[in-house]
Formats: sequence, C-alpha cells, structure tokens
Amino acid sequence: MKNLFDLKGKRALVTGAVHGLGMAMAKGLGHAGAELIVNNHSLDMLIEAKKEYESEGLKVHTYVFDVTDDKEVERNIELIEKEVGPIDILINNAGIIKRVPMEDMEAEDYRAVIDVNLVGPFIVSKYVGRKMISRQAGKIININSMMSELGRNTVSAYAASKGGLKMLTKNMATEWAKHNIQTNGIGPGYFATTQTAPIRVGGHPFNDFIISRTPAARWGNPEDLVGAAVFLSSKASDFVNGQIIYVDGGILATIGKPSNED
Repeated sequence: MKNLFDLKGKRALVTGAVHGLGMAMAKGLGHAGAELIVNNHSLDMLIEAKKEYESEGLKVHTYVFDVTDDKEVERNIELIEKEVGPIDILINNAGIIKRVPMEDMEAEDYRAVIDVNLVGPFIVSKYVGRKMISRQAGKIININSMMSELGRNTVSAYAASKGGLKMLTKNMATEWAKHNIQTNGIGPGYFATTQTAPIRVGGHPFNDFIISRTPAARWGNPEDLVGAAVFLSSKASDFVNGQIIYVDGGILATIGKPSNED
C-alpha cells in the first residue's frame, strides 16, 4: 500500500515555492521521496528557500525564471531536463493577488494577476507537458482556490484567474489523459501563514468570521495540504483526472451557520 504514495525516484518542479503553502507542499513531496526543483523570479528568495529545504535534509535544485515569459520558461525547462532529469511532477503554485475594489482597479493590475495566475500555468504546463507526452507519463497539479468557486470583495482579478485555472485544469485533463498524464487541482481554504498572522488573533473580525464559517472551526495548517499534494503526485491517483480537491475544512460544503446557532 505504501508504494502507492512513494515518490522515490521522481522529480517535482514546484513553481514559486519559496515560502508559505507552496513550500509546505514541496516539502511534503520531498519527504515522500521526490527530488525537488523550485523556481522563482527572485534569486535572493531562492537562496533563502534552498537553505530552508536543506535544513530538513531535502535535495533541491533552484532556477530563476519568470513563469509568464514564454521563451524564458522554454529555455529553463530544457535546462532542468538536461541538468536534473525528466520532470515527473509539476505543481503550478506561483501566483499573486491584488486586493482592489473592481471599480478602482487599473486594467494593468488586472492583467498582471491574470498573467501570473492563469497564463503562467498554461506556459509552464505547455513545455513540461510536451516532455511528459513524449514519455507517456506525468502528474500536473494546478493550485486553485475557493475563489475558483466563490466571489469575494476586492478580488475580481484573482477570482477570474482562479476560475479560469479550474477550467484550464479540466481542459488539460481532457487533452492529455490519453497520454497517461493526470492533471488535477488543489483548492486551499484559509490557512495559517505568515501573511495571515496579523489577522489570526482573537477578536479580529476576519479571524472570528473564518472560524465561525469553517465547519472544522479553525484555520488550516500548511501541512494540511501535504496529503492532497502527495496523493495527486503519486501512483495512487493514476485514474484521477480533471478534479479539484478543495482542502478548506468544509467551507464550500455549507451555506454557513445562522447567527442564532452556536
């Protein structure tokens, strides 16, 4: 049974995994046996991230490139396959958010979010996918969001990008399943990270809202994503295609608690 989830001998490229949820998922794959490849647009961030991975005994290779630059991505995928070896697993994790009311958002900022969150996964998947097709094997995981299903104030560009990424995931599965490539997504809920630390305090309205809105009655821990990431990267998911697994403590399963309910 454990062989179903064993990633020894596999190489995993996780884009943007220099902190937070991306790093947690990458570490999970590493501890399951995968050799890690991490990219970012910032060399300094990659240097610090490499130290963090290596402090846990994980083997990691780092590459600097912009996921929205077609030629740069193509060049680096070729370089990775030459220097490290075939990419067996791709996690399209790199993403950005700009919180601005829609009526105030500049088109330039809207395009920037779409470019990183939706065009980036298309570009990286295209070049990695070609290699996987030639080998007739591969796992691709797109990092979606609850905003793939729901709207929220000030995140019009983010919601549009993640909604689009959900459908890109399904279409990738439609086109590439015949090549023994499984394409799926993970949709994280609200997680305890350094970015959310300032609002994860008792009495903060948003903290209270998330805890009351989530059936599990807590924020997610980054490690809560590891199981889904390992599952979708492993042999255990060889007949799973085009699915989005929401790791959200049950938020999307419920309309929420009435105000008079405990």
